[in-house]
Amino acid sequence: MAKGQCNCGSVAFEIESDISEVFMCHCSICRRFTGSNGIAVVVVDNHLFQWTKGKSMIAFWEKPGAEWHTSFCKVCGSSLPGVNDESRMYVPAGLITEGGNSLKVAHHIWVESKAVWDEIGDSGKQHLQSFES
Repeated sequence: MAKGQCNCGSVAFEIESDISEVFMCHCSICRRFTGSNGIAVVVVDNHLFQWTKGKSMIAFWEKPGAEWHTSFCKVCGSSLPGVNDESRMYVPAGLITEGGNSLKVAHHIWVESKAVWDEIGDSGKQHLQSFES
């Protein structure tokens, strides 16, 4: 099991599974959202994810003209878990407070869109665009 929360603790969640694979997205939208080289997320099945605190404190934003959206805490602005697809959630890896000892970057996605100053220095598999298993 893993647990996590936003920066201020207003929103919290649990993942009823061991987690290990981190997906690092280097696309320009994720870079602008985080102000860094992208965002690191864990992807989990919906039935393994549960909000434990503060669901009413979650705000949602969708980028006009793009298939991109984000959830964030209304209090502190921390990026929060959101819908990855019909059956899975994405969970920003930096929110994990317990159960993340085995996390390791396994995949870099949208590498063709990465910033010129972004140097990938780990052994995660690089995908020019989205992840394809």
